Order: sequence, then structure tokens, then C-alpha cells
Amino acid sequence: MNMSAAKQWYLDINNDIKGPYTATQIKKALKEGKLTEKTMAFKKGNQRWDPILHIPELRLTQAKISSPKPTYHFDQLAHDIDFDIQGDESQFVEIELDPNESVVAEAGSMMHMEAGIEMETIFGDGSETEKSGVIGTLLGAGKRLLTGESLFMTVFTNRAHNKRRVAFASPYPGKIIPMNLAEFNGHMICQKDAFLCAAKGISVGIEFQKKIGVGLFGMEGFIMQKLEGDGLAFVHAGGTIVNRTLAAGELLKVDTGCIVALESSVDYDIKYVGNIKSSLFGGEGFFYATLTGPGNVWLQSMPLSRLAARIYKAAPQLGGVKKGEGSLLGTLGDIGDFIDR
Repeated sequence: MNMSAAKQWYLDINNDIKGPYTATQIKKALKEGKLTEKTMAFKKGNQRWDPILHIPELRLTQAKISSPKPTYHFDQLAHDIDFDIQGDESQFVEIELDPNESVVAEAGSMMHMEAGIEMETIFGDGSETEKSGVIGTLLGAGKRLLTGESLFMTVFTNRAHNKRRVAFASPYPGKIIPMNLAEFNGHMICQKDAFLCAAKGISVGIEFQKKIGVGLFGMEGFIMQKLEGDGLAFVHAGGTIVNRTLAAGELLKVDTGCIVALESSVDYDIKYVGNIKSSLFGGEGFFYATLTGPGNVWLQSMPLSRLAARIYKAAPQLGGVKKGEGSLLGTLGDIGDFIDR
């Protein structure tokens, strides 16, 4: 089959994935004015979505594009920061700031900072422009309140004349994932408590799940975090983190609590397990998530909710069962505790 005639292209039209289409169909739609060369396109084998203007196979104009850049839906550019992630199981990220560079972080996540770093608590994420005024600032803070986060965030700015460092620690054992949003069309969807810190200019907003099944049974509810911008953001999750790149139409079934982040191009839905016996006695619940490509997804091996449930179950003072070490001494020790009472 002639690959130019194969239906291999997918289009992002108003955040709705359409396709597959042939290159000929796309060019015809461009000529008829149904698409623009800013429309984002993707096919299997590509690393990311790109505007049609930067895909020679699809665009109508033949002029060379000297420095292709993704198209974003925002105006403000994020600060360009350097970083170093340290540690294994309980990590922290150390960020190096040039003079007047800033990083924004969740309140209470700072580990240490060098002299010359100025700390300021603000409403929202600080990404709103000066033109947005008080209303824009309040709306930004309100978005964070809907995701269950604090109204306030902290901005760390280097006021010294040379480079300075500030570090942020993960709130529980796991991994920190650096994400350059410029590589993902400037848009990433995360679980509500995943965001740790980001370059100043990254917007931390909300993403409403349009499908009622996702909202009711997806554990994360109807509202998730939305990160937008063209710079670095850092996300934290529990246990080991794995990144999967899904091809167009590729389906992955996942425990709902194990989803950390996904690109906006990935379709997220909730499905019923379909077997009452498995639901009741299999320990996996009644529902699982389905992720359909194209796009990247990040999964965690130890969701905080799963860890907290195990700790709660094992806590005697909360009605749990105290477990010994699997030896006779452990049993005798429990008897001794009973006699002491």
C-alpha cells in the first residue's frame, strides 16, 4: 500500500482527536478552509504532536520552516531553569536559578535554599499577566481550591547577582518526574496532588472530566490538575514511575489509582470489570481505567491511597490487626502485651 494514501494521520480539533485521515484528505480540507496549518497532527512513530505547518507531507506551503516550534494556547513564556534530581526512594529536586529567575512551588515543599533567594507567598500560581488584575488572581486561586490544594503558592526568586539554588522535597516516598511541557504541546493532565514545583510562568489549573463515568468512578473525580506552559514542571508520585508511549488507537487498561499524568491527546475512560466474582473477591475493585493513544502516560506502582489503606488496616488503635514477624516470639510478644494491660 502506498503510505501517502494510508489513513495514518490524527488531528487535534478543539481538543477532540479525529481520524485517521490520509495526507490527501488533510490537504483537501486545508484548501477548503476546514483546517488551518496551525492544526496539530500526529501519526504512529512520531515523538509528539506538531502543527501541520511543520509537517512537509501535509502542509500546502512549500517554504522551509527555519526553526519549527509547537503552537501553544497561551502568551507568557516560562523561566528557563536548570535542575538536578537527587535521592532514590525519597527524592528532592534542586533547582539552579539565574539572577531574577523564579520557580513556583506548593506551600511547604521547600527543603533548603541559598542566600539571595527571596521567598514570597502568592494567590494562585503566579502565571497570570498583569492585565488580569485582581479578578484574574482570584480565579487562579479558585482553580487550585477546586483541586483540593491550598489557595496559596510560594514563589522563590533569585535576587543575587550570581546563580543560587533552592531545593524541594517529595511529600512521601516515590519519584519526581521532570516534564518539559514544550515537548507535549504545552499541556499535561495530572492527578490532583501530583504537582510539586515548576518554572515561573507555568499555569496550574483544573481539568474537568467530560465523561460522567470517569468523574463518578475514576477515584480522581471530575476535576484533575492541568499544567500549561512552555517550561519545566515537576510532578511527584509514589513507588516506581513508568512512562508508556501509546500509539494511535493503542489501548491500555490501568488501575484507576495508578495514573499519574497523561497527555491531552490520550482518551481517558472508566470501564466496569464485568465479573461480579472478580470484583468482590479479586481485590481490584469494580472499575478500571482505559487509556487510548496516541500520547504519553505515566503510571505509579504505589498510589498514596493504597499505601494509606494498608497502614490504616494494620494500625491496632484504629481497629486494625497487629501482625507479628511470623515467628513464635512474635506471638508470645503479643500475649505479653495483653497481660500487661
